Amino acid sequence: MNLRGKTIGFGLTGSHCTFAEVMPEIKKLVDEGANVIPILSYAVQTTDTRFGATLDWQKQLKDITGNQIIMTIVEAEPVGPKGILDLMVIAPATGNTVSKLANAITDSPVLMAAKGQLRNLKPVVVAVSTNDGLGLNGVNIGRLLATKNIFLVPFGQDSPTKKPNSLVARMDLIKDTCEEALDHKQIQPVLVEKFKY
Repeated sequence: MNLRGKTIGFGLTGSHCTFAEVMPEIKKLVDEGANVIPILSYAVQTTDTRFGATLDWQKQLKDITGNQIIMTIVEAEPVGPKGILDLMVIAPATGNTVSKLANAITDSPVLMAAKGQLRNLKPVVVAVSTNDGLGLNGVNIGRLLATKNIFLVPFGQDSPTKKPNSLVARMDLIKDTCEEALDHKQIQPVLVEKFKY
């Protein structure tokens, strides 16, 4: 489905090492004509890392989308009752976020927006980035795969020899996954190669 004219909530959670991969994908959505509203987890809002300062990432998000960032649960709450989003994306989705989403825990702006979207039976696209995807979080990823209206960006092991449990989505497939999700279809294949030696 064409993204032009669609309103997309884009939630970022604390896998800071993947932000540089995600930003160009947000721009792709904007370039396709989507109105992208950024939403940040508290960890992203408050943490500077070797991958960049939070204020720099926030500025980049505002520059790309032209929108203010949703920063609180209160600001995210209207997503449900007002039905303002056609689609919600969580990229990167940390293991912490995946586990909470799979177990109905709503303690951040990103999770509140996702909960509101699911309440309205609208699609939520999840791009995993977790060191324990083939460990303890495997059960939560499986639960999301089996949950109505949740669609996963294709993912694979990013470092099978050094981090054999780690899974990361192919961020370059976010747009394609969104287009399929708007038609309530899971892009295939879900399991893809994404590894470094």
